[in-house]
Amino acid sequence: MKFHGQHALILAVASSLGANAFIAPTPSTGLVVTSTTSLGVTTKEPPAVASTYSSTEIAYGEESRKYRRTVYTHDDWVKHRAPDRFIRNIKSIFSSGVYKNIANEVLTTVTIATTICAFNMMVGGYTDFNGEQQTGILADSILPILGLPLAPFTLSSPSLGLLLVFRTNTSYQRWDEARKNWGMNINHTRDLVRMASAYYDREGVPESVVKTDLDRVALATWAFVRAMKRHLSPEWEDEEAFQKELYEKLPEKQAEMIIKAKHRPNRALQDLSFAIEALPMNFIRKNEIHRAATIFEDNLGSSERLLSSPVPLFYSRHTARFTFIWLSMLPFGLYGQFSDTWNHFGMIPAIAAISLALFGIEELATQLEEPFTILPMQGFCDKIYNWITEIVSWEPNDNGMFTDEYIAEVKALKDSRQVNGFSKPEETMLEDSAQLNRQSRLRSLLKRF
Repeated sequence: MKFHGQHALILAVASSLGANAFIAPTPSTGLVVTSTTSLGVTTKEPPAVASTYSSTEIAYGEESRKYRRTVYTHDDWVKHRAPDRFIRNIKSIFSSGVYKNIANEVLTTVTIATTICAFNMMVGGYTDFNGEQQTGILADSILPILGLPLAPFTLSSPSLGLLLVFRTNTSYQRWDEARKNWGMNINHTRDLVRMASAYYDREGVPESVVKTDLDRVALATWAFVRAMKRHLSPEWEDEEAFQKELYEKLPEKQAEMIIKAKHRPNRALQDLSFAIEALPMNFIRKNEIHRAATIFEDNLGSSERLLSSPVPLFYSRHTARFTFIWLSMLPFGLYGQFSDTWNHFGMIPAIAAISLALFGIEELATQLEEPFTILPMQGFCDKIYNWITEIVSWEPNDNGMFTDEYIAEVKALKDSRQVNGFSKPEETMLEDSAQLNRQSRLRSLLKRF
């Protein structure tokens, strides 16, 4: 039983920390992206937003979360797997936000261990610096030497290990789901704007109108993800920046309506639906674009569920209580195991290391449980804005993909088909599926050129 108990704790530490134990927090809020496309710019300044919390009222653990919003590049991955990663991360122990956040708990268990050593020296005697045994000042009292058998800790350690592993894995799954939601946002914003630009029926529409329509879709798409980011962020951190960005990028009235809405992402998504409906294109293609927008609603609902529903509180509380009581009592069980060290003082650094590891696992789980304030959502929004505004700036054949001869051939075909349609004899053949597909492709080419 002793063998299994000790190894359960080792497995708990290893499985919960894993490779993430070697990632040092970097002061980054995501990618720094410079926008090169100006759409719907207004010079109106947003109203000032009063901060609900002062910097002195926010715990260090909350302040440090913004330094965990890392976005890795190839250079970061090279550093991440470098051979010196162990030394580098050992050096950063005293600047680690996780360890700073559990400093009080670790200090408590170390204090208990130190107190036990000092008390037992006074009761049972001690060895001085010369190696001679001395009588304690309370040796004649009826007070006993403090200590417990190690068996209760050996028997209970598998339960503690399972609690910590489940707690950490569940929290990581929540973080992973939140990251996947934003990954879907990134993918489908590009997909939606790409379809809007490609499906747009440009025949007879002035280029200025085409640009206005597509810019409106791009801005409405960005407004949704930015409103979602604000919806999932604390007010004291993001409200002022959110209003400023909306007034800078959106028309003034649109920005005001989103800001005043009770549910801002819903309002932004409704604006996007209106912008899609205004596009001149076949209704089937328009429905495909709406399907991409529906995915945004699914991602928003999933994220709201993660934000509003923590891991059941009774589980988190029991794990925290169990961990704290177990580690607070552990010095009583380890006292006799360090009889070979000077006055059993070897127990003190051992307790510090064990407490740091186990309290650290519980702290990791707590930090991961609410994932949005450690995700680089602002970096995601900035990238989405740059990418979708670039997509709508592209025009058909601006890269010369279709040759002049090909365009001339298509235009000649257009003239022979009476500009906008097909001849009557061909219309009688619509029941033939192959002919129908051919006509669809021809119509697409005729409208493109």
